[in-house]
Amino acid sequence: MGKRDDRIDAYIARSAEFARPILTHLREIVHEACPDVEETMKWSFPNFLYKGMMCSMASFKEHCSFGFWKSSLILGKGGGLESAMGQFGRITKVADLPSKKVLSGYIKQAMKLNDEGIKAPNRMKPKEKAPRELVIPDDLATALRANSAAAATFEKFSSSHRREYVDWITEAKTQATRSRRLEQALQWMAEGKPRNWKSMNC
Repeated sequence: MGKRDDRIDAYIARSAEFARPILTHLREIVHEACPDVEETMKWSFPNFLYKGMMCSMASFKEHCSFGFWKSSLILGKGGGLESAMGQFGRITKVADLPSKKVLSGYIKQAMKLNDEGIKAPNRMKPKEKAPRELVIPDDLATALRANSAAAATFEKFSSSHRREYVDWITEAKTQATRSRRLEQALQWMAEGKPRNWKSMNC
């Protein structure tokens, strides 16, 4: 048998009037679909456990939310309106939710995932960014062809050291400043120095 938590009764009772029937409806569907579900309060809102985290609901001033812990494995990456705590968008009335049959099916899928011990995908994993392509400006490329010592150093530099020089030159706000920086860059590179050599020697 499942376990109900008195704190969730209190949570529903103190929620906005529009939210109470939504939360009560969700709660009963979860218990009906998963008779062994256990309730708890985590992060100040109701959570439902079945062999681990399964789903949760919350109420706000003007809407409610409902979501699955392993949502992308149940609804697919594009199968729900992802928000901070749910996949069904801003719920303002029971009619905003999928049917009882559909929700029960989602709950059964969530139970199966937990039965099989499948872990939730890492939601915090940062998206891998492709490295920004380094484009050598024409004036720098021409100047390097005319200065073999600077060109040799530039070729040996790591991509980060090359980028420091390229960014320094291309970020100049006037042509005069750009020309001065280009001349200085060639001098330093001919001496084998990276762009920030002064701070490296401090």
